Amino acid sequence: MPRRRVLWIDDKTRAKDLTGKTYIVTGANSGVGLETTRQLVKQGGHVVMACRRTSAGEDAAKSFAGLKGSFEVLRLDLADLQSVRDFAAEFLKKHDRLDGLACNAGLVTMGNELQRTKDGLEMTIGVSYFGHFLLTELLLDVLKQSAPARMAIVSSVVHAGRPGSRPALHLDDLNYEKREFRNFAAYGETKVASVLYAKELGRRLEGTGVTTASVHPGWARSNFGSGGGALTKAIMTVMRPLTRSMSDSSEEAAQTTLHCLISDDAPKHSGAYFSQSSVLYRDRECRQGGWPMKTPNPNADDMDTAKKLVEMSYDIVGLEKA
Repeated sequence: MPRRRVLWIDDKTRAKDLTGKTYIVTGANSGVGLETTRQLVKQGGHVVMACRRTSAGEDAAKSFAGLKGSFEVLRLDLADLQSVRDFAAEFLKKHDRLDGLACNAGLVTMGNELQRTKDGLEMTIGVSYFGHFLLTELLLDVLKQSAPARMAIVSSVVHAGRPGSRPALHLDDLNYEKREFRNFAAYGETKVASVLYAKELGRRLEGTGVTTASVHPGWARSNFGSGGGALTKAIMTVMRPLTRSMSDSSEEAAQTTLHCLISDDAPKHSGAYFSQSSVLYRDRECRQGGWPMKTPNPNADDMDTAKKLVEMSYDIVGLEKA
């Protein structure tokens, strides 16, 4: 059954003048990232579009012609930790402020063949979590200097699982050195990590003026999953008309990230989980979403696990502990 409502940023938020503010959006060349970027530029912000393929970012940004704000495209490959370091260094050479960081990019591997990043990390968690973890930690100082500032990381309804079967982090084997790999199990675990990181970081940054959020953008009709094989693409093409009434346009799916980046209310709930409505929740009471909303997965609400994850993450990405 189609869901009853779509959550939209309110008129006050949409009318804010963002002139003089600087944002980073990862995966900004398409889908939710592109629509997030478009709205920020429309309201006068300057957006650094962090894209693996800069040519795709430049092509997408042609659609911003005539908008109030500005943009630039910088290369960022989240599957390569050196690329993350290079991006952060280049950003800091050019900019002395950062008002908002949208960790939007992500993937799910198609099929159950284990893939690894350049640094040997399992690809799903390597890109969606570890790459964004390193990026965020490298930019924390400029976020603090720019306070009030915000960070939002995209999670997913998949992190919630279902009653009796909730995804959980396997801290003893995050990179599938011992376990049999299953792509959507890895995806669910990755999105638990994103919720926990936003929670831990929100707690750690209390009093600094930097606030955090994890985000479920909704069931977006984007190019997510387009990296799969011919069969996957064919299935998605056939299913798209059937699911249109239950899924979100990229503009609709960008609303929750925008709320977390620019609304007056979001900073009151630092570390929280924010969700667009979605028929994909197995917990019926969650389907209307919420800004914020309590996750139904207790494994994504465990501060002890969050702290352990972050401590491990410093070692895995090669950072000294804060």
